[in-house]
Amino acid sequence: MAEVAAGGWHSLCVSEAGDIYIWGWNESGQLALPTKSVAEDGKTTSEDQRSVSVQHHYHHHSYYFSEASGLNEDGSEVKRVAGGEDGTSTPFIAVQPFPALLDLPLGSDAVKASCGSRHTAVVTRTGELYTWGWGKYGQLGHKDTTSLDRPCRVKYFVDKQLQ
Repeated sequence: MAEVAAGGWHSLCVSEAGDIYIWGWNESGQLALPTKSVAEDGKTTSEDQRSVSVQHHYHHHSYYFSEASGLNEDGSEVKRVAGGEDGTSTPFIAVQPFPALLDLPLGSDAVKASCGSRHTAVVTRTGELYTWGWGKYGQLGHKDTTSLDRPCRVKYFVDKQLQ
């Protein structure tokens, strides 16, 4: 591994190839997996209500959620909250107990990473900055206080031509 970062409740590693492996507590979306806090804020989309697809040990796995709280067959803790306008349950992953390979948008390769207690930041090989997790105090840099459960590029640096 080329880089390692640890937050208060989650960790990640960046491989020499730029792959991100992330694990730990996901209450605020810091693992870039569907999360309770984003669902409770009413910011869920149909994309958030899909089965989560992650890569693990270079093999593609899709994790489908059971109807009740409990564990997936892979050991990750799964809970459900009412989230859709029709009252349907929205799945989220509360704990990811083993490293899962995270894909950045457009297949970007990570070179640097940092974890806060409830948010995560990654810099790509081309200098792009992606952040996600708890955004209540604007710490994600997206000009608002929205929490995100997937990597989102910080556009401020693009607008300033700083990449």
